[in-house]
Formats: sequence, C-alpha cells, structure tokens
Amino acid sequence: MHHELKLGTAVGTLLSTLPSIGTDELFKTAVLAAIGATVSFAVSMLLRRLRRCRRR
Repeated sequence: MHHELKLGTAVGTLLSTLPSIGTDELFKTAVLAAIGATVSFAVSMLLRRLRRCRRR
C-alpha cells in the first residue's frame, strides 16, 4: 500500500504540472536530453579507448 501512495503522488504531480509546460519547452527539453545522451556516450567511448591505449 505504501508503494501505491508514492506512485499515486508522483503521477498526480506529473499530471498537474503537464498543462503548464508548453510544447516549445517540451521540445527544447527533448533536444537537450538527446544532446546530453550523445555527449555522454561519446565521452564514455573516448575514455574506454584511452584506457585501452594505456594498458598496452
């Protein structure tokens, strides 16, 4: 029952803030999230490559 209360509170909060978020803000957030994920992936691959070079 405790988990249901947390889930209900989280969903209620999300649904209550959804109308106040504009479409342009949602699009900007999605673009920034995609850029952040791409940069994170690129840095991870670079660090993996550097680590392999140092082991040789």
